[in-house]
Amino acid sequence: MKDLLGLMGKAKEMQAKFQAMQDEIATLEATGQAGGGLVSVTLTGTFEMKALKIDPSLFKEDEVEILEDLLLAAHNDARAKVEQMMQEKTQALTAGLPIPPGMKLPF
Repeated sequence: MKDLLGLMGKAKEMQAKFQAMQDEIATLEATGQAGGGLVSVTLTGTFEMKALKIDPSLFKEDEVEILEDLLLAAHNDARAKVEQMMQEKTQALTAGLPIPPGMKLPF
């Protein structure tokens, strides 16, 4: 019974820590770039696009497809950076817990 109460206490503590981590992640920002910086996208930790910058040299009618490709690449770069930051924060929080490899947290 004592072990069960201890486990429940730990679960509640972890829940509070996860909530704090999620709040912190929401304040993070990551900027992805493409085309050597011609296009940049800034995402928040909740993957909301906060900023988009496009070099004026890309505003040519015959370069629309290039611009579209660069926008996608910059967004994907920023998304990967946010995911990496989330993974690092999650690993720091769950260090020492018996969590199966490959399990993504927060759930």
